[in-house]
Amino acid sequence: MAHHTTNLRDVAEGNLEPLEELQQSLEDSFKKSGLDVETFMLVRLAALTAMDAAPASWLVNLKIGKELGISRERAIGTLIAIAPVVGTARTVSAAGSILRALEMANAIDEEEMED
Repeated sequence: MAHHTTNLRDVAEGNLEPLEELQQSLEDSFKKSGLDVETFMLVRLAALTAMDAAPASWLVNLKIGKELGISRERAIGTLIAIAPVVGTARTVSAAGSILRALEMANAIDEEEMED
């Protein structure tokens, strides 16, 4: 049981190694897209908003984006750009999910510091 918990925590923290197939899919879609890294990640953020993604999905993608140097301003700009298309409700929901994802990240960091 603890092994699965560790894998879920790893995934929630943005480590896709426990899900090699998912990681490979992400890498393949990036290569096939022909997009630069920043555009690829911003498109992913737009898709997460349009899908009303769960906080854990945001956590993984925000972590990857941060590691790749995607600025907060560019991410917010993307949300602003797509708001007229996806609607206010999805955009506000995305903001709430992002906040919950950041809270999850803080809780994980605090827990790791206690260990």
